[in-house]
Amino acid sequence: MGRRRRTAPVAPLPQRDGVDPVRIRLPADPEGAWPTLRDHLVERFGNAIGAAKVEAMLRDGRFVSAEGAVAAEEPYTAGRHLWFHRDFAAEERVPFEVGIVYRDERLVVADKPHFLATTPRGRHVTETALARLRRDLGLPMLQPAHRLDRLTAGLALFVVRPEDRGAYQTLFRDRRVRKEYEAVAPYDPGIALPVTVRSRIEKERGVLAAREVPGEPNSESRIELMEQRGGHGRYRLVPATGRTHQLRVHMNRLGLPILNDPLYPVLRDVQDAEPEGGADYSRPLQLLARSLEFTDPLTGQECRFESRRALGAW
Repeated sequence: MGRRRRTAPVAPLPQRDGVDPVRIRLPADPEGAWPTLRDHLVERFGNAIGAAKVEAMLRDGRFVSAEGAVAAEEPYTAGRHLWFHRDFAAEERVPFEVGIVYRDERLVVADKPHFLATTPRGRHVTETALARLRRDLGLPMLQPAHRLDRLTAGLALFVVRPEDRGAYQTLFRDRRVRKEYEAVAPYDPGIALPVTVRSRIEKERGVLAAREVPGEPNSESRIELMEQRGGHGRYRLVPATGRTHQLRVHMNRLGLPILNDPLYPVLRDVQDAEPEGGADYSRPLQLLARSLEFTDPLTGQECRFESRRALGAW
């Protein structure tokens, strides 16, 4: 018999600005280091937000269990679930809208603009495609089936019902989705195309750029020239795998770095790569997720979706 999947407990707090509350599970405490909830929460979050902030959140009833707001002096109980909402830092609004290519009772196929993250991550929380779609479409349970880089525009697949998400995530995991991208990059008549590029790509946590290293290839991309104008070409990129920054790394390897790429071949502008102040919206990365094609795992229907966006440099 297969292992039974545990069902996550239902959050007693509603979403805020399209973002779920944080859920924590209280760990084992065999040595009795945390007599009360306050003791554990201050130790757990004090370094990040300060003990005084944790105390204030407890006083304001912002830590909640399935039964309601918890009190600071409640006895610590290992295994218990708590929820709370983070305080979001003010985020600059990305001044482009999320398009909708397709929507039904199961799926939303979004046409994401450049500069907008797909899901909350790091300093991008409320200004993400997921948070916007949940708010704008009134779909609080919406979840992504995969992730598209923040600087890349184009198609991203979202699942309406939580019970369906695994089936669509499995399509991407098992490489049963055909993805095509377009890019604008330098044109070099000396580079023979089409070509299939294979290499081993590693991405270290906390390091902006991925890198190619010796070893068994874990990434594969087919690169074709669609048309050429002067010193630039428009390329079709078909990835067989989905490593972080794969297409950008492989184009750079060929000596054809994608136009306006802030990382490859060299770090050009950390604000574009991971903006803390304001991004230069006049220089979007010229990379577009043009199409998604797959057999729907629930209906058996053949599906193909195409972005309605165009790369501005072309």
